[in-house]
Amino acid sequence: MSSTAIVTGANSGIGYAFAKILVKEGYEVHAIDMTVGEQMQKLGCKTYQCDLRSESSIQSFGEHFKDKRLDILLNIAGVMAPPEEDALATTTYSTLLKTFSTNTFGPLLLTQALLPSLLISPHPRIGFMSSRVGSISDNSSGGSYAYRASKAALNSVGKSMAVDLKEKGIVVVLMHPGYVKTGILASERMEQVKEAVDPGEAAEKLWKVLMEKGMKDSGRFWHREGTELPW
Repeated sequence: MSSTAIVTGANSGIGYAFAKILVKEGYEVHAIDMTVGEQMQKLGCKTYQCDLRSESSIQSFGEHFKDKRLDILLNIAGVMAPPEEDALATTTYSTLLKTFSTNTFGPLLLTQALLPSLLISPHPRIGFMSSRVGSISDNSSGGSYAYRASKAALNSVGKSMAVDLKEKGIVVVLMHPGYVKTGILASERMEQVKEAVDPGEAAEKLWKVLMEKGMKDSGRFWHREGTELPW
């Protein structure tokens, strides 16, 4: 039986790059996103429409996957409002709700729905795409209130899961991709960041980080280059 993986946010960016890696590695890949676009359909794997902001959509996908073995769950999907719309003077309830629903609530509820399938696997692992801006001790620039807080909350979720799932043998890895040339920020801004890499490079490095971590590393926060990040 081939190993099975689910990747969220697989229609573009790092999620798409991760799905490509998993297909190449021989996994039975289930790629999900709010929109199943042409690029995603060319992955050569199973694709599904699932809105992480919708509890019913998550539950529906969970029911569809019921009783199947799941070896890797990659919670990659994420959103970020433009910094000027997420500042102290400008952020809104709508921005906060959309950001938290996608970046924090969705990954938690999807993992909850798929937990029975993860428990079937002999060596299950969960990856969460966090961000260094979710580190409270590393925050020296402020701003991005919804995005920062959603990623800090995601880190808390991942740490709690690592504690709760330790005895069940599930490894939980929190990942920081660094600056990546994706649609999450305006492309012209990202092109000005000299250390920004393509999604494929970020995914390749994070794949190595994900797969080399064991139970002693579960619930810790890792840079794509393999260094541990502070909370």
